[in-house]
Amino acid sequence: MSINSNSKVAFIGLGVMGYPMAGYLQQKGYQVTVYNRTTAKAEKWAAQYGGSWAATPFEAAKGAELVFMCVGNDNDVRSVVYGEHGVLGAMAAGSVLIDHTTASAELARELSAAAAEKGVGFLDAPVSGGQAGAENGVLTVMIGGEQVDMAKAEAAIMCFARCAKLLGPAGSGQLAKMVNQICIAGVVQGLAEALNFAQNAGLDGAAVVEVISQGAASSWQMQNRSLTMLDNKYDFGFAVDWMRKDLGIALNEARQNGSHLPLTALVDQFYSEVQQMGGGRWDTSSLLARLKR
Repeated sequence: MSINSNSKVAFIGLGVMGYPMAGYLQQKGYQVTVYNRTTAKAEKWAAQYGGSWAATPFEAAKGAELVFMCVGNDNDVRSVVYGEHGVLGAMAAGSVLIDHTTASAELARELSAAAAEKGVGFLDAPVSGGQAGAENGVLTVMIGGEQVDMAKAEAAIMCFARCAKLLGPAGSGQLAKMVNQICIAGVVQGLAEALNFAQNAGLDGAAVVEVISQGAASSWQMQNRSLTMLDNKYDFGFAVDWMRKDLGIALNEARQNGSHLPLTALVDQFYSEVQQMGGGRWDTSSLLARLKR
């Protein structure tokens, strides 16, 4: 049974994703208390959306039936979950901890076990859709955990998502996000090479995209990023630094499960070159900039 939309929930982490995600929960009637490492951001969020903010993750999670997290990496997650100021110490049996951070499957299994010791449910629930998806409330959420916890959290998750699916036990959401990032890496590199080829061949890149986007070559990246790539604009959403973190997680998992990811490893190195060009905060479509050097 879903937790009621007027229930108390907490949201930990108000970055470019978490800030609007928490806002949608508040707007849909949940009583949201937020925590952010930078207090000014939490105060701004509370003033904008009418929710509350807390000085520690523990204080934010007190009395919350659902606790959402969206922070940076495995270590960031552990820093807000464990210890005297961590959310887990404040959570009551029957509540659910939902982690939207893109992190390792190993961490998801660890958190699931730690939560279970307290009678708390856990869902690893990384998202896809980028900053625009978060701001428009249309994220895709890949989830690992138990059905009983999914049932409690699903209505709240759908406040900022258009698709949320339980894919298996703890860790499955993170593994699915790795699949997502592997797919994106190859597609963006292919698009970058194609656009570079078109321009070197003297073609009108935008005109070519207009035609081929109607056929089998089309992709989300082509539909949404090709024209900005042709204009050398790379300030749209998911940053290269974050992509390298995600690909690193996927490559490490591949070493453990025996998968071969030669294309992913190559594109990861291409992104490292973009970082060396000063493009760590450019969006992932900036692979074209590397080719144009």
